[in-house]
Amino acid sequence: MTISTLKQLWKNEYFKSALMIILIVVVVFGFWYGSQLALNTQYPALAVASGSMCTVEGMKCDGWSHPFSTTLHVGDLIVVQGVKPEEIKTAPNPDGDIIVFRRPQAGNALIVHRAIAKQMVGDKIFFTTKGDANSVPDPALVPEDYVIGRVVLRIPWVGHIALFMHDSSGIFIIIFLIIILLIVEFVIPVFRGKEAKAQQKEPIEKTDETLRFYY
Repeated sequence: MTISTLKQLWKNEYFKSALMIILIVVVVFGFWYGSQLALNTQYPALAVASGSMCTVEGMKCDGWSHPFSTTLHVGDLIVVQGVKPEEIKTAPNPDGDIIVFRRPQAGNALIVHRAIAKQMVGDKIFFTTKGDANSVPDPALVPEDYVIGRVVLRIPWVGHIALFMHDSSGIFIIIFLIIILLIVEFVIPVFRGKEAKAQQKEPIEKTDETLRFYY
């Protein structure tokens, strides 16, 4: 492809719009996979979907009314770091590390609870976990190979977007917004271009008629 061809493509609005969309996709996926490498885990960021860690009494654990309290709420975005099992600190709330682990009994769901104790069974470390808002520890021990990582950062509110995307109505709204974006980006400029060309031709036709009238 020659330089002149590239220059012609760059003048095309459709080409620039398509290139911008591709760049956004590349940046998003690059950030996600880069975070996986940097944090050494398959799930570097997750949204909190339950209130089992929320210890604020008499208030809803939605994160809107008390975003900066030292606990996890529904809608929080948590940053997870993969660590060695022996590096996880175990202690009751608030000193133990909050960890993310798989629970096969619940369809391999990801659970976010605090590690309050650990023990060696054979050559493997097993953790006792507990939600800060729960009255008793989790009934099943968590083997080290089920642990995804520990929570190193909490960002309030942002996780609501991810939770919203999982809802069926949220998906329809996102599709609708994409359609609107495509209309604004591609369809409207085409009609404006045709209208502009029509307006440019109209004065020329009137000038010709005027000249023919004088002759």
